Amino acid sequence: MSAGPHLPQLTPPPKAPEFTPTSIPTPVPTLLEVLRGLDTGPRGLTEGQAGERLGRFGENRVPDTRDPSWARLLARSARDPFTAVLLCLGLVSAAVFAWGTASVILLLVAVSCVLRASGEHRADRSTAGLRRLVATTVTVQRRADEDTAPATREIPVEELVPGDVVRLGPGDLVPADVRLLRSTGLTVHQAALTGESAPVPKSADESDPIGTDPAGTDPAGTDTAGTGVFQQPHLCFQGTSVASGSATAVVTATGADTRFAAAHRRTGKPPATSFERSVQGVSWILIRFALLTPPLVLMANAALRGRGLETLPFAVAVAVGLTPEMLPVLVTTCLARGATLLARTHDVIVRRLPVLHDIGAMDVLCVDKTGTLTQDRPVVDRAVNAEGRDDPEVLRWAAAAAWWSLQLADLPAPDALDEALLTTADEDALMAYDGVTALPFDPARRLATVVVRTPGRLGTHTLITKGAAEAVLERCSLPDEERAQLRALAAAQAADGLRVLAVATAERPAGTRPHERGLTFRGLVTLRDDLVPTAAEALAGLAERGVTVKVLTGDHPGTAVRTCRDLGIPVAGVLTADRLDTLTDPELTELASRTTVFARCTPEHKTRVTRALQTGGHTVGFLGDGVNDLPALRTADVGLAPRDAAGVTRDNADLVLAGKDLTAIGHAVAAGRHAGGNIASYLRITLSSNLGNVIAMLSAGLLLPFLPMLPAQVLVQNLCFDAAQLAFAYDRPAPSALRRPTVLEPRALLRFIVGFGALNAVADLATFGVLAFALRGPGDDEALFHSGWFTENLLTQAVVMVLLSLGARGTSGRRPGPVTWSAATLAATGLFLHMSALGAPLGLSPLPGVYYGLLAAVLSLYAAGLMTARARQERRSPSLA
Repeated sequence: MSAGPHLPQLTPPPKAPEFTPTSIPTPVPTLLEVLRGLDTGPRGLTEGQAGERLGRFGENRVPDTRDPSWARLLARSARDPFTAVLLCLGLVSAAVFAWGTASVILLLVAVSCVLRASGEHRADRSTAGLRRLVATTVTVQRRADEDTAPATREIPVEELVPGDVVRLGPGDLVPADVRLLRSTGLTVHQAALTGESAPVPKSADESDPIGTDPAGTDPAGTDTAGTGVFQQPHLCFQGTSVASGSATAVVTATGADTRFAAAHRRTGKPPATSFERSVQGVSWILIRFALLTPPLVLMANAALRGRGLETLPFAVAVAVGLTPEMLPVLVTTCLARGATLLARTHDVIVRRLPVLHDIGAMDVLCVDKTGTLTQDRPVVDRAVNAEGRDDPEVLRWAAAAAWWSLQLADLPAPDALDEALLTTADEDALMAYDGVTALPFDPARRLATVVVRTPGRLGTHTLITKGAAEAVLERCSLPDEERAQLRALAAAQAADGLRVLAVATAERPAGTRPHERGLTFRGLVTLRDDLVPTAAEALAGLAERGVTVKVLTGDHPGTAVRTCRDLGIPVAGVLTADRLDTLTDPELTELASRTTVFARCTPEHKTRVTRALQTGGHTVGFLGDGVNDLPALRTADVGLAPRDAAGVTRDNADLVLAGKDLTAIGHAVAAGRHAGGNIASYLRITLSSNLGNVIAMLSAGLLLPFLPMLPAQVLVQNLCFDAAQLAFAYDRPAPSALRRPTVLEPRALLRFIVGFGALNAVADLATFGVLAFALRGPGDDEALFHSGWFTENLLTQAVVMVLLSLGARGTSGRRPGPVTWSAATLAATGLFLHMSALGAPLGLSPLPGVYYGLLAAVLSLYAAGLMTARARQERRSPSLA
């Protein structure tokens, strides 16, 4: 069709819109309107028009995002608040001339930045994988000029433009968004966009049915068309592939304007995990304390003691003591050990270490049905006659039809339903027939028919028809009442989540044309999805760990509910895509937590449900394998993919599984909770102990005529405590800690730190009284005070490590672990360091014997108070147990 004054000027095709819950379907333009809008016709474009449009619209490529340079990734990592804490510590250490400590901290900063930049760099490479799902060449119909007949030829897919007419055949990837002009028996795999497991029939005729399979209206007698654009029978989309049939179509959108590109458009670097956000919250608390401590100490000493800048080294050392220098080392060690264990024993690859904590905090796991809960193939459930009773003869007829369709119609392989029939059927029974001809399944008729020679009856052939219940029943000689009863029987089976095949036969004289009328109804064959063998056990294990499974699928709600019921998943509610589209975000947030099955989901629906669950306060994991799962995979707190997933999906996943075995996810949850529990224990114990020491030290500094501890002693004490706490990375949490999500909440952590920090400060100040009583008289009271408090601080910290790590569990039935042995080493250091050769250089001196007796009494009272407070805390907040 040439351009003319009566035709509208060609404009760029509209960009694929982002999903909005309140969007209202617009009227579908007719074929004539589409062709006029594109200024083209059934004969295609001329070469000149195609060249002009290529320059206007650009190449037909999935848009790529340029990966940021290493320098930019490192700079982005250095801006993180967690890294800022380490930088502050390094500067503080350098200010008090602790060059060794400053060097170690700065090295940790460099390692942290490199690790973070490496993870982001791997994720940024994933977009290139999108091209693997797009065709490389396409058969296009073009003309040399206006007066030349159209000719077909192969061109690179990048040269395709809106208005081109293309031809599609079996196995072809759809190269762009297209509108069908003509089609013959066309079915399309569009799981990459919708998640539907079965090929979808397509037709150039907008009135043709869609969403049906050989078993019926998916499963039978139910609406499957939906309201989404992907269910339009005359439209095909980039990223899908032709399963069978052929078609001629006009290109409506290319490149960045396709639905495929819109669904998987990059949104920047991966969002921070919930663990990273929690650590950032803790980091900002530490920054504030670290920055406020030196000026507060200076002002208080100047006002009450008349001291000046000579207290600056002490104030800076106290600020260093407040902050846990070993936090990055312990976090990395905990997460790396968990990741290594998963890779070595369960073939689970953790691609981003912080996500290991998030999977431990996960309380909702979203999965697709097909391939995760089921094996992407149907199996025969029952074969029943017209009375609804089991009848193996019905299955024998259906299997014979499947066998001879495969043999006579020259099909490359049986479809999934025929394969299920052949797997169940007896081979000898199939060989009893001799096939004559076959009419393969046609999406428009929803039938398949074969003609076989009737055994023992020369000159007579038997016609066997199978297909959708409605289509077969229309061709049977039945009273209306009986036909209605059989329809109700088929509908009841479909409502139970089964696919339904109807089977009918008729005898015809040999040599006559197959006539699919006046058939004798034989019965129904029902099929269900084959379950993954380990799914039920794995789901039970996840439920025991407090993880709720939600099914987000592109399939029919009935089949999804049936699968859940077979696996023992309680179905609290079902939402379909059309209902979901009517909900506002707050309504969906409230409803999503109470819904188990989300059916007929597009990628946008899956993403929206995932976001709604997160808004509702859940930590969400998403298991997906197709490109259609990418948006939700990126949105979820934890993205999981099997090793055989699409390359781009696997590259975007946080955890990669050896297969779609949910058992591996259970192991990952346990490893995440193990690592998260140890990190949380470290943070609670370290920060509460450090806060108590700082409060006591600042109080004593205002009461004493000298500093309660020298800056070097503060730093050495802090170093000893930090080194001992590395044992938390190797601790064994109690089994009860693995049965609930491990969540690091900054507010709850702050309450714990303040409460137990105050208790620790009371013990330190009690020691201050002991020292004042026991160390009177000698002229070196200052050195003795430093030694006594140095020893007491290390001993109380050892007590805190043991008692708070054990909590109410106590030590019964539990051998001493790494934390206990490390605490014992820390206590020994406190008791003997001042007697060693290192004591004098640090300003420490031997203590009198009476001090140890009084110190034992203080520590006993402190331990009793600590256990009482801990038991009370566990009763109020079990998550801190």
